[in-house]
Amino acid sequence: MKYLLLFFTIIFISPLAIAQEEMLDTKVVDSLYREDQFYLGVTYNLLSNKPEGISQNGFSSGFHFGIIRDMPINKNRNNAIGVGLGLSINSFIQDLLISEDSNKASVFSELDAIETVFSKNKFFTYLIELPVEFRWRTSTSTDYDFWRIYTGFKVGYQFANATKFVGQPEVIQLNNIDEFNTLQYGLTLSLGYSTWNFHVYYGLNKLFDNANLDGQSINIKTLKAGLMFYIL
Repeated sequence: MKYLLLFFTIIFISPLAIAQEEMLDTKVVDSLYREDQFYLGVTYNLLSNKPEGISQNGFSSGFHFGIIRDMPINKNRNNAIGVGLGLSINSFIQDLLISEDSNKASVFSELDAIETVFSKNKFFTYLIELPVEFRWRTSTSTDYDFWRIYTGFKVGYQFANATKFVGQPEVIQLNNIDEFNTLQYGLTLSLGYSTWNFHVYYGLNKLFDNANLDGQSINIKTLKAGLMFYIL
């Protein structure tokens, strides 16, 4: 009889213990649940507010990667604030020639206007970036395929820049030109489902500072559009 009682005790109590353990595990998982701690992006870089006569040609690319601290702000942990640190490497292929005069001062010229034969003309920017995002998503602690809309603001410190011109009568390569704005900032938006997410960055300030073309201020801004991949 005592063995029969022991048998029924095990039958009825074990499921309760397992259920209680699962509830505790779920509670622990939920209390630690965060999303999208790393990001990797590829963009097509556009120049807006270009001076008349200046155009882009070729594929201007950008590569962006970093880490974001995800900080949920609601009980379900599907709304969050993200603050991160990353690196951005960008190229811009266009026909704005940047050269130097005899006094090592920067000179900006329109390649078509001076009828220069060239095969390559581009400049590069390298930035350390601080993204800040408001994050909305449909995820749970066990669901890794979900919709997301992340919108925010990004500040970048441009620690290096370079230009490269290949043409006639010479090859021109310059580094760390003073006219590039050291501080870059703009609005960001990422939206998508699961792995694939559309991403756009709209620059709010000028790419150059105190730069002139034919006596007119160069007010070029940047617009970057592409794909962003988030990794837990």
